Amino acid sequence: MGFLDYLVDTAPIFADATWVTLRLTATALAFAMVLGALVAALTMSRIAVLRWLAAGYIGIIRGTPLIAQIFVLYFGITEVILLPAFWAGAIALAIHNSAYIAEIIRSGFQSVPVGLNEASRSLGMSRMKTLRRVRAPLALRAILPVLGSQFIIAVKDSSLVAFIGMTELFQASRNLAASTYEPLTMYLIVSIYYLAIVLVLTFLVNRLEHRLNAHRR
Repeated sequence: MGFLDYLVDTAPIFADATWVTLRLTATALAFAMVLGALVAALTMSRIAVLRWLAAGYIGIIRGTPLIAQIFVLYFGITEVILLPAFWAGAIALAIHNSAYIAEIIRSGFQSVPVGLNEASRSLGMSRMKTLRRVRAPLALRAILPVLGSQFIIAVKDSSLVAFIGMTELFQASRNLAASTYEPLTMYLIVSIYYLAIVLVLTFLVNRLEHRLNAHRR
């Protein structure tokens, strides 16, 4: 059986696994954005203790491998409560990505010139209105390319949940490699699926960036 035959025959299995990967990544990133924004706010807080806590959180998460975080969370929480592999993986991915997203958001807000903030306040705009209408839109334009790259990394990192028994794209390729005795073929096929996801995400991020920048012209 040739490569194209395997590509066609395994399409239903990989399609189901792709849906699992996308659902896992989307769930993780939704939580990561909320948690990352909160941690970013703490890093910019005027209260030193909150800044130290946020810096400690970011340092620990970024300083330890994701696979270790998945194992600690999955096997640690299951000592107390039975947690499905999907949610263990989603929570671990969310925590891991939140540390990077926090730094991305912080750098984006710090890239906004202080003079714009002061000018907005001098025009009578409240702190919240200045944040919503001035700082946030400018920060979003600055962080969007980096944030898009982080989303792409999250998709590829989701393959690590295969090691806690979740049948996403990478685990599906491992199962097929074991049953067909064609590991190289299956890993090449799964690479095509990951590449397709990354290309679509890159296209969407570029389109969004283009639309945001169009308003500046």
